[in-house]
Amino acid sequence: MDYTRIAVVGCGFYAQNHLNAWNDLKGKGAKLVSVCDLDHIKAKEAGEKFGIPFYTNINEMLDKQNIHLLDIVTQMHSHQNLAAIAAERQLACIVQKPFAPTLEKCVSIVEKSERNKSWLAVHENFRFSTVMSRVKKELDSGAIGIPNWARITFRTSYDIYSGQPYLLTEERLAILDTGIHVLDLARFFMGEVEHIACETQHRNPKVKGDDTATMLLKHKSGAVSVVETTYDSKRIPDPFPATLLEIEGMKGSIILSHEDNMTVTSGGKVKTLNIGSQLLPWTSRPWHGSQEAVLNTNAHFLQTFRDNKPADTSGRDNLKTFSLVEAAYLSAEKNIMVKPKFS
Repeated sequence: MDYTRIAVVGCGFYAQNHLNAWNDLKGKGAKLVSVCDLDHIKAKEAGEKFGIPFYTNINEMLDKQNIHLLDIVTQMHSHQNLAAIAAERQLACIVQKPFAPTLEKCVSIVEKSERNKSWLAVHENFRFSTVMSRVKKELDSGAIGIPNWARITFRTSYDIYSGQPYLLTEERLAILDTGIHVLDLARFFMGEVEHIACETQHRNPKVKGDDTATMLLKHKSGAVSVVETTYDSKRIPDPFPATLLEIEGMKGSIILSHEDNMTVTSGGKVKTLNIGSQLLPWTSRPWHGSQEAVLNTNAHFLQTFRDNKPADTSGRDNLKTFSLVEAAYLSAEKNIMVKPKFS
């Protein structure tokens, strides 16, 4: 088999899912060949676990290893520099979401990649989860007709800060961290956005940035969606890390509730299905849905890269999602409705 040689940069908390996913995809043409992290211990542990060379310097790794596809799974403030290194070497690159801290930097990454004719994708994985793919399939079947209203919700009080303490000091938090996921789902299900209005809240005094956001989107189709995200919800049971949603159309509705139960009303008939994912050898509850989404996302990237096609969440496409993030923050700041720059 002609393998795609893959290196992962960043061996931290969430990167373990990327490493396991690439390892699982070896039967489909992926070959995980090296890892890199500034932290020698993290790099060494990842390298030894998967039996591959490890590095603490990306240029040294790229000089010594023949890499086809670079998967960047670091914090967003490093993305622009790392993506630039890949572009300058005309190396295909995947960048973990959020793409960068600001839309301006996202645009810079995309334009540099395009100038260097380097394949670029953003690891925006919510739309690739088994659950969301199943909802999209139901929508595309026409069961509820053309969707005209939706509510997409990510609400939790799970302590995300224990595993990612740096989030406590981020000036922009909820919208940029998880809001970007649910905004991308709004695009995925309802189409591109005409304008957005947003209210943010700061409910946890220990957090520097916004921990809650409520957004109202008017889509170009005429549909309306309400998109919510918060890390300071008070509900039992806490649905973490599930995203809940309701979508209504001309002929019916789809409701995705806790524990991945999808209820479809169509033509006066109702059916309820459990559409959750199964545990893999390296996944565990309650993270398994998100972990499997990484596998599905990487499988999509691998196939599109090998076919020399743009990914569904290419760098250029992700500018539309990130534009909604920027527009939401501007709306909250100015108390106005905002048209996204890319749509």
